[in-house]
Amino acid sequence: MLLTTEQMAEFVASGVLGFEGVVPDALNRRFMREIRQVLNPSPEHLGEAYERLLASNVLPKVAPGTAFSDAIEPNHPLSAIFALPKVKGLITSLVGERPIFDHHFLHLTLAQSPARKAARAQHNHQDSTIDLRQSFDIQLFYFPSEVTLQMGGTRFVRGSHLRVVSEAAIARYQNILGQQQIVCPAGSLYCFHMGLWHGAAVNQSGQDRVLYKVRLAASEPQVRLWDDRDLNLAADAERPIFWTDSARQDPIPARLMQLEPWYEYDTGRLELINRLKLWRYLTGADQADVDYWLSRIENEQA
Repeated sequence: MLLTTEQMAEFVASGVLGFEGVVPDALNRRFMREIRQVLNPSPEHLGEAYERLLASNVLPKVAPGTAFSDAIEPNHPLSAIFALPKVKGLITSLVGERPIFDHHFLHLTLAQSPARKAARAQHNHQDSTIDLRQSFDIQLFYFPSEVTLQMGGTRFVRGSHLRVVSEAAIARYQNILGQQQIVCPAGSLYCFHMGLWHGAAVNQSGQDRVLYKVRLAASEPQVRLWDDRDLNLAADAERPIFWTDSARQDPIPARLMQLEPWYEYDTGRLELINRLKLWRYLTGADQADVDYWLSRIENEQA
């Protein structure tokens, strides 16, 4: 169940794909049961919760650089989750059949309680450090239980993944125009480009919120790993600009050129150019273009 070309265009443009309720309830309950056993009785603070979790076998200890196929024991619920056809197809389409494990973590935001300190939201950030690669890692966010608005799901800013910053240099920016917060049913899986700006919202509910995250890297060129039978690069470059044919519907170039609400009038155009560079990398077509953005600046005569 590989991704389609339209889904790949969505990922290139927005930096995120969401699959709600893709993990069966039985697997969600099994995963949560192991976590609740560790957190019973309820910890007084987050530090105590992580002391217990890190000392347990809730998540396997895996060295970075390990082949992802060797990272999770076959009897662990995560192994069954990553073997689901839609999940496996997502991973294969973006980082290939032999991805490399980078790290994983169990993010926990405790429920509000009079005995606990007031919770705070996490700052906006890009993960890791300044990363100028054209190739990219993916981060899978698995929500084993329902996330309501009050539970403080992950915030993210669509289309921010190709604007390179230094990790928390964007921490001072809050309430960015067009940002979204994940509200989803149990068993939902979101896939982020490694550069997507995000942060955890504050949990204002009476329930703990659990998020499992894993980062994966490719071990092969990320070229046409998806189901590319519907890919038509020739039509994209020929699309008229400004004076367009309203009867013509081209979903791929339309999505690649769709602006985000927070894009500035000038530098927002650079985001479109960066999308097209990523599209060239993924398609393996070094002349691919939409609306003449790259062709215009490459038109240098000898």
